[in-house]
Amino acid sequence: MYPNFMKKETLCLTVPLILGGTSYSYAQTTSNDRPNVILILVDDMGYSDIGCFGSEISTPNIDGLARQGVCFTDFYNAGRSCPSRASLLTGLYPSQAGVGYMIKDMGTPAYQGYLNKECVTLAEVLHTNGYSTYMSGKWHVGETPQHWPRKRGFDRYFGLISGASHYFYMSPDRQMAFDDTPYLPQGEYYMTDAFTDHAIEFLEGHDSSRPFFLYLAYTAPHWPLQAHPDDIAKYTGKYLKGWDRIRKERLARMQASGILPDVELSPRNEAVPDWDSLSETEKLREDSLMSVYAAMIDRVDQNIGRILEQLRKMGADKNTMILFLSDNGGCNEGTEGRKKQYHSSGPIGSADSFEAYEDPWANVSNTPFRRFKRHTHEGGISTPLIMWYPQSLPAGTICRYPGHIVDIMPTLAALTGSPYPKNYDGHDIQPMEGENLLPVIKEKRQERPTPIFWEHEGNRALRIGKWKIVSGFANRTFQPWELYDISKDRSEMHDLSTRYPDRLAEMIAQYEQTAKRIGVVPRPELLKNQKKKN
Repeated sequence: MYPNFMKKETLCLTVPLILGGTSYSYAQTTSNDRPNVILILVDDMGYSDIGCFGSEISTPNIDGLARQGVCFTDFYNAGRSCPSRASLLTGLYPSQAGVGYMIKDMGTPAYQGYLNKECVTLAEVLHTNGYSTYMSGKWHVGETPQHWPRKRGFDRYFGLISGASHYFYMSPDRQMAFDDTPYLPQGEYYMTDAFTDHAIEFLEGHDSSRPFFLYLAYTAPHWPLQAHPDDIAKYTGKYLKGWDRIRKERLARMQASGILPDVELSPRNEAVPDWDSLSETEKLREDSLMSVYAAMIDRVDQNIGRILEQLRKMGADKNTMILFLSDNGGCNEGTEGRKKQYHSSGPIGSADSFEAYEDPWANVSNTPFRRFKRHTHEGGISTPLIMWYPQSLPAGTICRYPGHIVDIMPTLAALTGSPYPKNYDGHDIQPMEGENLLPVIKEKRQERPTPIFWEHEGNRALRIGKWKIVSGFANRTFQPWELYDISKDRSEMHDLSTRYPDRLAEMIAQYEQTAKRIGVVPRPELLKNQKKKN
């Protein structure tokens, strides 16, 4: 079990934010002391998949960042890759940035499938303030060259323009780029390692007279499940105890550490069988799937260790903020339709396989929550956020303030003293939707003054303070709204919609008002318009 290193610090209430004995000013403007920033995003990783959030997977480097930094336990993404990346980069809700769905053009500006000109990216904001800006990894917010990273403020880029891809070679229906040039991997290659190799290359060539911003966006642990054999071997056999026991053990560690001290464990997902009902062959296969998934996260952690070592070599480890989070919850999607396309025939985890871990282990990844990626229940939208900046952040702090990825832009703009523009490149820029999280820690705030909003594929939610409403979308129909007191029921086990009808109605009205303001098109209407277009 990992050390019980955070239990004493809760609600951001106990430790003042101190630098050299004085309160830290977040709007520094002197180039010599402005902090560097590294923003690390992983893909399809569930809430409980790292050691400091309850996992049995070995993540010592990420755990070290948590031990020396701040863990936000009530932090949220937008529920899926493209929308989350759009919000993370712009500080806006996905529909405001033009990526209300995915990269497909749905025939309306809010759902055009790439970042619009009425938003600015973190790279554009920081670059304007004298930062060198680098990105290595998955882009997925604009497929054509005029929408690639170097057109949105990044000085250097290496990575995957498209969505998920093969890890050992380039999938034929995906595209990579090195700066502005299409790229095809050659020779020995593993995507997670390659992203880190090029991130380090950018840092090695960095002009130390300027601060830097590095956006490192791993595709792991998104399917296909593929990993190095030595990494897989660390975990083979460890999951034969079954998913029910693993979920209980993860929650117990969360409770012991103080991450989620009072939460209930949601029932096993209805699509997941009892472990003991499986044959021995089936159990071995399931163990293999989860072993590879664990190995992929382990490899991400190893690579984060390489980044930390590079910072130490540069002497930049004392003045760099690192943020770590995931773009959505664990993914229960299957890959059956893709196995034939990619000629999947090899052992699970190899370059000749194309597997996913589906409902059973995604349910484990999202412990203790319900649902998965795409959904707006907690399992689909919850992510650990680790914020590390030893120069000023209080070590070992657990913060329960509700946050969202729209908060990253205002937080980093304030930290770096970078003005957020009203106009950029001849276009009026929409104001930020999020909040600066630094005063939340410094001033010991508990209540968020603004709502948090979600909509994706008709799945909807709104959180105001401790209250959350959520509604799914199935068979082209909205499901009834549910109401939860998240402060007492984070696992969404006890629907209070009939008990508090006035509160439910008030929050639904707030949802509709916000949806209209930010350009959300109701899913049935969007599908109808798309059908007419085609």
